[in-house]
Amino acid sequence: MPVLLAAMLIVPTALTLSSVEHPGVLNVASDNPTPYGYTWSLLLFIVPVAVLGGWFARRPALHFPRRAFWRTLAVLVPLGFVLDLAFGNAFFVFGNQRATLGIKVPAVGGALPVEEFVFYLSGFMAALLSYVWADEYWMSAYNVPDYRAQAHAIVRFVRPHYPSVWFGIALIAAAATYKRWFSGAPAGFPWYFTYLTLGALVPSVALFHTARSFINWRAFSFTFLLMLLISLLWEVTLAVPYGWWGFRPEAMIGIHIDAWYGLPIEEPLVWMAVSYATVIVYEVIKIWLAVHDPAPADQVACLSVSDPPGW
Repeated sequence: MPVLLAAMLIVPTALTLSSVEHPGVLNVASDNPTPYGYTWSLLLFIVPVAVLGGWFARRPALHFPRRAFWRTLAVLVPLGFVLDLAFGNAFFVFGNQRATLGIKVPAVGGALPVEEFVFYLSGFMAALLSYVWADEYWMSAYNVPDYRAQAHAIVRFVRPHYPSVWFGIALIAAAATYKRWFSGAPAGFPWYFTYLTLGALVPSVALFHTARSFINWRAFSFTFLLMLLISLLWEVTLAVPYGWWGFRPEAMIGIHIDAWYGLPIEEPLVWMAVSYATVIVYEVIKIWLAVHDPAPADQVACLSVSDPPGW
């Protein structure tokens, strides 16, 4: 169902965008059109984190999901930091320095804006909190009623999902072929897409069989669409046209969305990959805790009967 829902939106959007043969050009009169714009834009993640985090903190019955929440962040946030520290300068350029605070973090190839690291922290938190809220409150009727019992029924924790393996190999091969023979920038390799594919598919390959029956797919759909909406608002209308960051063509596939200021196809894909990987990792950590946690079963319940009806 999530795949069908995504296709229902992506296919007509792609067809419509492809009809734009002569995209408009943004004419900026000022040499500093967005003072601290990148910094302020992080509120798109920080405010939802504050609101949903406040809801989460006020639910003592969610002790078990809260432990899984922090462990999930401990796994995912460093991956985002590594992407920037090791590959940030190989994938991205940051042309509009006055859109940031000017605070730099040393990285391979040159220092990066501190906003990049705040983004990875707040972005993962926003994605995860939106899923937790939908799973435990808004769409709680569709989550696992007895998490502990179902977790103990798992025979083998890690079971390779071979369709994900072949799908990932096929995607990377297709991206490399397109870049070499059909793109306007054949030099280099689509390393950014490769990183995203591996980041999304490695959890899927190892853990999809385990997590599949535990994921609240309706809550996942909410998170998927919410993060995609925020990302498009953020990048298409602000970041790319105002030069907060750009992309090195040698590390991209070479497919651009011209109607969106030449946004590389990798950028919408990154938000799909992030949502998918985040939910799988979170649910698998919950399963592990349910199997090994000695806490009484009532702490694993989704909501306490004393919780107020409002969120």
